Parts: sequence; C-alpha cells; structure tokens
Amino acid sequence: MATAPKFRIDVDIHNLLMQPSAGPKLPEPKGMTLPTPVFPRFPEKLKDPGPDVIPEKRDWSMEQVYRSMRGWLFPYIRSRVMPGIFHPITAYLFVEYKCNLDCWYCWAYNNKVRGMTEDTAKRSIDFLYDNGCRVLALMGGEPLLRPDFAHKVVYYAAKKGFWIYIGTNGRLLRPDVADRLGDAGVSVFNFAVDAWDEKPSLPKAVVPVQKHIEYLMKKQYVYGYMVFFNLNICRNNTQDVRQITEYARQHRIATDYHINETPMLEQDEHFKHMNENPTYIRPEDWPEIDSLVDWIIEKNKAGYQMVNSVQRLQEIKAFIRMASGSDLKRLGWNGDGTGTNGDVKKKLLGTPGIVEDEKGELHFAEWNCRAGQNNVIVRTDGTVAPCFPLYGSTFDWGNIDKHKFEENQLEGMKKTCQQHCFSTLNHNLAYCYNDARVIKFVWTNLVTNKMKGGARSFED
Repeated sequence: MATAPKFRIDVDIHNLLMQPSAGPKLPEPKGMTLPTPVFPRFPEKLKDPGPDVIPEKRDWSMEQVYRSMRGWLFPYIRSRVMPGIFHPITAYLFVEYKCNLDCWYCWAYNNKVRGMTEDTAKRSIDFLYDNGCRVLALMGGEPLLRPDFAHKVVYYAAKKGFWIYIGTNGRLLRPDVADRLGDAGVSVFNFAVDAWDEKPSLPKAVVPVQKHIEYLMKKQYVYGYMVFFNLNICRNNTQDVRQITEYARQHRIATDYHINETPMLEQDEHFKHMNENPTYIRPEDWPEIDSLVDWIIEKNKAGYQMVNSVQRLQEIKAFIRMASGSDLKRLGWNGDGTGTNGDVKKKLLGTPGIVEDEKGELHFAEWNCRAGQNNVIVRTDGTVAPCFPLYGSTFDWGNIDKHKFEENQLEGMKKTCQQHCFSTLNHNLAYCYNDARVIKFVWTNLVTNKMKGGARSFED
C-alpha cells in the first residue's frame, strides 16, 4: 500500500497555521453550570411508540417550520444585512474529543483530551447566540460519551432557540437516551455509518446500531426530529455505500455523502493510522469511485432524499484527482499535458470542479468557503477556529470570550486551502449561501411542497 502524506495542504499555509506557539489563549473559567433538564417535558410523547407504517411523506407543523426558519433562514438574513464578517449560521460544538470507536481514517479524536466542561458549554452557547447563530451541532469524538452532559447541552440550547444536530456513531444512542434528547428539543440525529456490518478499519456500521436506528425512525414522527445517514466514501466500502443508500430509501430517511480525505494538517502521535491505511483512495481506485458517484447521482435524480447537490457529487471526481500532484504524475501528466498519457489534462479539465490558471496549472476550483464568517467550531477547551479540518491548528483565532477572525487573514488562507478541502459541511453551506437559491428553496418547500416531505438539497 502507498504511504499517505502527513498533510495535504500547501507547506506555506501549513506553517502559518501550525505556528510554534502556545496557541490561542484559553478562556478564564467562570464556574458557570448548565440548568438541570426537566424530563419528561412531554410525557405523552414518551409513551407514544410512533407509527407502525412509515408515512409516505411527513407533515410539518407550523411550530416545526418556524423552528427551522429561526435556525437557518433568520440568521442567513441577518448575515446579509449586518456589518462585519462574523455572523455564524452553523456552529460545531466539540463536546468531546474522545471516542468509543477507532475509525482508521479519523483524526478527530484523542482519548487523552478532556471533554468540555459545563462552564465552557454554557458560555459557548451564549457566545454563539449573541453573534446570531441558531444552528448548533454537537460533535466529537463521540458526543454521547456523557449522555447526561449532552442532555443538558441540548436542553439549554433548545431553550435559547437553537436548531440542534447530533452527529453520532449510534452505539451509545439507546432508546432512553434518544427519548431524553428528543424530549429536550433535538432537531436531527445524524448516524455516521460507513459499512453495513463492522469491518477492520471501518467500525461505524449499520448492523451494530440497527435497533437504535429503527427506534429513532419511528420516534422521529413523535418528537419531530429527522434522522440522516452520514456516509464517508472510502476505497473499501463502495458496495456498503450502495446497500446503506437503499436501506435509507426504504425507510424514507436522507443520506449525506463525504469523500475520504487524508488529514489537512499534520497530526501528532495520537493518530495511529496515517500509513498503510486501507481506507485512503488511490489512483487505481478512481474508476470504482467514479462508478459509485454516478450511481449516487442517478439515485439523487430519481428522488432519493440526499443533502448533497448533483453538482457537489460530480465534484467528488475532481477532488480525488487533484488530491496530490504525485497522483497526476503517476498518470503520466508532467504539468503541461505532454506526458506519456497526452489526454490526461484534457480529461481532468472535463471534470466538474477543476480549473486551469493562467500558468496552465490545474487546480480544484474555489467554492466560496464561509468558514470563520458563517461557520465556526468551538473546541473542547473553548478556543475557536473557522472549520473542522483546522481543529488542530495553533493559529490564534481567539476564544469564546473574544474571537479574532479577520477578513484579510481568512481570504488569504482560503485562496490556498480551498484547493485542498472537500468538507461537505462547509461546501453545503457555501452552496446555500446564495440569495436566489434560498428564495427558491423556501418557495419550493412552503408553497410547492406545502411543508411536506423530508430533506432535499438546495437544487430541489
């Protein structure tokens, strides 16, 4: 197997982001605590088992529609009319950096890192609220390692009007935990599943959590949340992705696709699987990945519920080809299209998402990244960063007491890092950050679809 690079971003930007310093200053503890949740708030919902037959379409109440508009639409409008650059719409609160599983591609956990405190969690939510944010994702690691803590976070954030998303591998999402979080006001459970059944290197699988999934799929009609599948496309799970997609279709839940990436930044010794990793995609895997992407696009157009746009799915092909210059050289392209395979450059230019600059060099196209402007992450210690791929950066963007996001720094950084990043979360936000698409999406869902149905991309 080929040895993976230690990081995929350009050296100059990597050196800027990984400065040999102490990093951002931690917020001073203030001893704040989260309120104790009332449970059950809705005893009638706790007793309701949900429908025996999955409805063809979901009916959303005006209260649920307003909750979504308050979470997404109102902060978007605010970001368009208010001065300054920092108007977060989406925020990722890393309540844990530990995890109960070891997915070989994942650098987003370190089991030596202490989880977020109540003081930091409460102040983080208040910081985001004061800056106009109303979408909060609980992230990890595994955010349900401390279910009572997660319950407190969801309860407090929901009381402040947040639309709350929990990304989880599902192993700890027992029915009693799901009921507490649903009762507290969670909006989405996103199951991260990469395989149908557990396999070496990919332990996040459907079979070990199927009972939990199916419990939530019934109770979503009681509590009003949604259930998603979050799939990371790797070289060793292409058939699993197809099977999980069909399972989601059968149960009328949405899917969200990522492409496996090597770390953006160099990792320390906690990341054990950098080399000889069976999940990383190589040039010889491109035809199989292309075939899978074409299959997903076909299903998207056939009406399968997917978060990703067709355009974004097509760009997966571009990204895996532009992942590193060494891959292009292995295909016989030496930079000017005159290599042993003379049509390589032509083929690459025909792939959506790849552009040619004035020097004749190919790049992954810029995509209007909103990190640090309309997206922010809060680390377990209360420091902030623009986006998830830069969690490990030591660059000082401030903390929950005072952020230090600056337009010039972000713009300069993104000219380079956008060419190396395929963050689905941030790409979706960038794609949606468009007045025409927002108006069309609101009109389609409120007027055409009459507040029925499930998740769709902004293309629908």
